[in-house]
Amino acid sequence: MGLENPVGKYLKWGQETYTIVGVIKDYIMDSPYEDVQPLLILASNQYMYNIVIRSNPQLPMSQTIQGIEKIIKKFNPAYPFYSKFVDEQYARKFNDQEEMGTLAFIFSMLAIFISCLGLFGLASYIAETRTKEIGIRKVLGASVTGICTMLSKDFVKLVIISLVVASPIAWWAMNKWLDDFTYRIDMQWWMLAIAGGLAIIIALLTVSTQSLKAAWTTPVDSLRNE
Repeated sequence: MGLENPVGKYLKWGQETYTIVGVIKDYIMDSPYEDVQPLLILASNQYMYNIVIRSNPQLPMSQTIQGIEKIIKKFNPAYPFYSKFVDEQYARKFNDQEEMGTLAFIFSMLAIFISCLGLFGLASYIAETRTKEIGIRKVLGASVTGICTMLSKDFVKLVIISLVVASPIAWWAMNKWLDDFTYRIDMQWWMLAIAGGLAIIIALLTVSTQSLKAAWTTPVDSLRNE
């Protein structure tokens, strides 16, 4: 409305004139996917559909509701008393998103588990086919750390390649999803960096069991048939 100091000024709406007593910050009242619409809050002695009450947090909620219900029934006995909490009503606006997040989490954990099984099997196969090579390297003085690094680096390279391919797709998909919200966060590079770091750690932990097992094998056992 272009008013710099609106408090105390008058607002004419139809045949009624109102005094502006305060200005509140914008808040999401309807859909979280739409812009905040202009809102005028006023008290009327002709009609009242809802009453918003801020309760005393130091009192038990059951006692507060009973007190409110007693007052409402005293002044408006013809209608039943019905109460609901603002935080619960607000949370319902995001039920769909929370359910989608839960499903995404479950399927992500399932995908990670299946990927770890594949990595574990591939690491076991690689370690088995390179048993004699590992034995020769140990005879020539290779350390356990060096052998584990040799066996793990190829898997890390594959994970890094997959991250390079997946990161732009994930960035685009997340921004596309966030575009549905008028008020949203912005995707930051460190979010993808953390996800990539966790993927590399999980891959290393999965492969390390077989790498350590192969590195600790006695060279005599692996070269016995040579």
